[in-house]
Amino acid sequence: MGKTMKKVKETDNLIREISVNAIRALGEEESSRKFELSFSSEEPYERWFGVEILDHSDGCIDLTRLSEIGCVLFNHNRDVVIAKINKVWTKDKRGYAEIEFDTDEQSEVIYQKVKSGTLKGVSIGYRICSTEEVAVNQVSQDARFKGPCTIAKRWFPYEISIVSVPADSTVGVGRDLEEIEDTDKRSLSYYEAIVQVNSNSI
Repeated sequence: MGKTMKKVKETDNLIREISVNAIRALGEEESSRKFELSFSSEEPYERWFGVEILDHSDGCIDLTRLSEIGCVLFNHNRDVVIAKINKVWTKDKRGYAEIEFDTDEQSEVIYQKVKSGTLKGVSIGYRICSTEEVAVNQVSQDARFKGPCTIAKRWFPYEISIVSVPADSTVGVGRDLEEIEDTDKRSLSYYEAIVQVNSNSI
């Protein structure tokens, strides 16, 4: 009872933001341009239609696109590509990636700010293909989540961004500050979800 599966339009592109301290430098070398980051989790997010959860169980998250053609952007700007993705994986119900910054002038500026700790926010663009709706006081089919909530059962990330303004770092959930004013005017396809990840998650 209260558990249904539904497909979501493929045009429903979403953004989920991971907050401060989600990036860790790899290697001790001063010249190392590689970093490891956590880009997703099962942390619930309160959206306008209710709680959304990105399921990280086997078969739910498809990393193919991110692994094969994904790249790292700055503030989700598709014209500002700053790094490549060396590898992606999941562990303990989280998504992880190893990235390597490019050496062009634009990328160098962001690299130095990440390296110094000035920029700490991480965000992903993703698309949900199907969901499970869980009603109030019901549990999901795998008994892992209690309703009311909407669980992304098939979804895929397609880009990772370094972001300059992770929203409200004091409460754990918020929205990108530039988007707050327009959230009531936007369709579902443009709503942006922002989820905090514990700074010790990596």
